[in-house]
Amino acid sequence: MYQRIFGIVLLLCCLGLAATAWGYHAPFSYEPVGPRAYPLLLLMLMGLGAIYLIAKPASATAEHDEPPLDRHVLSKVVGCVVILSAYAAVFELLGFIPASIIFAIAMARLYEGSWKVSVIAGVALGVGLYLLFDKALDVPLPLGILAALEN
Repeated sequence: MYQRIFGIVLLLCCLGLAATAWGYHAPFSYEPVGPRAYPLLLLMLMGLGAIYLIAKPASATAEHDEPPLDRHVLSKVVGCVVILSAYAAVFELLGFIPASIIFAIAMARLYEGSWKVSVIAGVALGVGLYLLFDKALDVPLPLGILAALEN
């Protein structure tokens, strides 16, 4: 039941955000497809997932498959929102790599990852995603406090 409610809310959010993103035109474009293609693609994929959650047969989801909406689950949801908000707040100030490392470590720790694994995964994700986006996909990302290391 919670999955269907979440699917409906997610689909409504996707439709609203897609309507907003559709009219976005940047004064300049450094990407061949323009700045709105990436958010629209993500929203389309999220919308398809939401439709699946709404339309899937009831037999595909047993009641025991869904965790109870108790204090533990709600604290994780609130923790995710706080961590994502902090990530958005420090993204440009710290830069992509440090902000992403801190974000990944915080998320791993929120879901009971060990410190060792959380730090290794955080550093690998932060550096790996930077290299993927900046070097392979040629998407400029803010370096923030690491700007002095740029060639």
